[in-house]
Amino acid sequence: MLEASLHNDILILLFQLFLLLLFARVFGELFQRMGQPTVVGEILAGVVLGPSLLGATPFFSDLMISQSSTGTNLLEVVSLIGAMLLLLITGLETDLALIKHHARSAFGTALGGLILPLIFGFLFCFFIPDSLLVDPSQRTVFSLFVATAISVSAIPVIAKVLIDLNLIRRDIGQITIAAGMIDDTAAWILLSIVLGLIEVGVVTAENAFISVGKVLAFLSVSIIAGKWIAAKAVSFAQNSIKSRYKFLTILILFSFGFGAIAQSLKLEAVLGAFVAGIIFSRIPAVPKEAIERIESFTFGIFAPIFFAAAGLKVSLVPLLNPELLIIGIGLIVIATISKVTGAYIGARWVGRSDHWTALSFGSGLNARGAIQIIVATIGLSLGIISKEIFSLIIIMAVVTSIMAPFMLRYTLKKVKPKDEEIERLKLEELHKDNFMSSVHRVLLPVRKRDDFGKKIIEAKIIERLAKNRELELTLLTISTDENKNECIQFLEDFSKLFTNISVTKKVVVSAKPVESILDEANRSYNLILIGATEKDKKSQMVFNPMVDNIVRLVSCPSIVVKSGFNSDNWQPLRILVPTNGSLASRHAAQVAFALVSASNQEVHILKVIEEKKDIYHLDVEGGIKERQYIFAHQITEELKKLGESLSINTFSEVEVGTDTQSVILKMANEKNFDLIVLGTDIRPGSENLYIGPSVESVLNNATCPVLVVNSQ
Repeated sequence: MLEASLHNDILILLFQLFLLLLFARVFGELFQRMGQPTVVGEILAGVVLGPSLLGATPFFSDLMISQSSTGTNLLEVVSLIGAMLLLLITGLETDLALIKHHARSAFGTALGGLILPLIFGFLFCFFIPDSLLVDPSQRTVFSLFVATAISVSAIPVIAKVLIDLNLIRRDIGQITIAAGMIDDTAAWILLSIVLGLIEVGVVTAENAFISVGKVLAFLSVSIIAGKWIAAKAVSFAQNSIKSRYKFLTILILFSFGFGAIAQSLKLEAVLGAFVAGIIFSRIPAVPKEAIERIESFTFGIFAPIFFAAAGLKVSLVPLLNPELLIIGIGLIVIATISKVTGAYIGARWVGRSDHWTALSFGSGLNARGAIQIIVATIGLSLGIISKEIFSLIIIMAVVTSIMAPFMLRYTLKKVKPKDEEIERLKLEELHKDNFMSSVHRVLLPVRKRDDFGKKIIEAKIIERLAKNRELELTLLTISTDENKNECIQFLEDFSKLFTNISVTKKVVVSAKPVESILDEANRSYNLILIGATEKDKKSQMVFNPMVDNIVRLVSCPSIVVKSGFNSDNWQPLRILVPTNGSLASRHAAQVAFALVSASNQEVHILKVIEEKKDIYHLDVEGGIKERQYIFAHQITEELKKLGESLSINTFSEVEVGTDTQSVILKMANEKNFDLIVLGTDIRPGSENLYIGPSVESVLNNATCPVLVVNSQ
């Protein structure tokens, strides 16, 4: 019997998920095409499937409204996962440094947006007739509960609206999220006090202190201890786990783990997921690929189901009662005016924001939703509120969620971003494809030698790369059983060249050095740096058999350092970056910029226009040559702008010559460049390493060190 009922529950759940996802995606697409956030369509999809429309028919009523035979609403479990994933992404997108910078605005907005709704909501409840109360003698408790429900902002809804409107990285988006979290934290504390009042009948200072302490302790301990635990977990995954999806698993594990802890403390699981996101936002080693995977199945599957399920709870039937209709409208008006006005006053008086910015904060925080639904469900289950009031709170939550994006769109048209914010957003846009920003873990394979002279250049390159980022370096040597101890000592001595860098030393005993290096490189390294000081002149190799095979087969970006001299005094003060406008040459420029940490360093961007006289004499109007010059200046100026945005002395140069390599070598010699950085595309897995004749010619004839960057 139990097995049959479970089978039926699963069947109903699958139909519910099918319909909710289908309707949510269709309605979301329609609203997106109308220029509105998809979240509005997703919520309305649930309303259509709910008891007011399709859910009023027997078939849909049995399918969409019924609970499982065990009394557990399985759809709520799936919805909770969607809310947790949304909060995880919100945490990952939260910039604590930016919030700290705008702390005054965030706290002012939160304070006003919490106090006024609490006061207005509490007073409004005294006008609700006794007939709508479960126990009229407990009106004070009822009023406190409803006031708390009104004061809370729905962070998942706010986050989705901000993401839909492309505001999550704007100052206004970050401050709104921060203010919402402060609001919610305070509201959860108030809710704990109210629930304590119901349980013990009185509110004491001790109970209030315990409730406040519980939330603050969870937040502080989680963020402080959580970062240490998360960093250890990420490090373990990098070194010991080969699974392609290891970081995705870690992020979800922490989200569920912290959610479980928060839930066990009588807080909400979504708070735990948000904290998990904040923790990992402070760990740069987490690859963007893992975050993008979470975003794909969250926004593609779980978020639409979550918002549609929220709309599913809405019943418009109570509004047919004139008395309930008036109370419902009053609740929506009070909730909206108090939240917007309170946030506005706080942002203006405390945060010192301008009129339209303060109004935008209030508009964003006015979105309710998931948390109200959770709070209302708690109130209904504990007998604090009646079914009629429950429906009105749900309707208020959905209506304010629908209002929020429309209000934000209107107010944001009037908001003029400050110069500081415009500059920050421009920099973020300019550097969003900078592959060096994700380089935090570097592998440097080295061969045991009696002196370090041939490795000084590689060491200085890594030292430069570590100036502006937190870098973890692994030194790897392949040895035999006989000289393992000597290799260990060699790495110990060699590691002293690296100061202020976390260095891991590995000695691997192997008869197949290439395979061993590739195996290590597959352990989530962002970059492998390889020295190529020796060339096998008898072979057809670009560098030598070992280096060629590593570069050809390695799965992560690589930089090959070609230098034929020893110099303790060498510094990359003048760097030359030839470009042809390709993504590979852009990445080479990004490497060059990453090597700059002093004001006396320079980066020169060079585009060579090869004279094609056999083509030019056919070009009667001269259009081909003119377009060549226009394109050359465009690509060099673009990279120059990129360097200048980083406060780097950057120069753009366009030269004409019969072939590219001759111009590069001539300029490098005449202008005494210390380093040439070349970008190239290497086809992974090809039988032989091929980097092109121009790059190979520069490698073989340059008198200064050359970096060959393959960013894949």
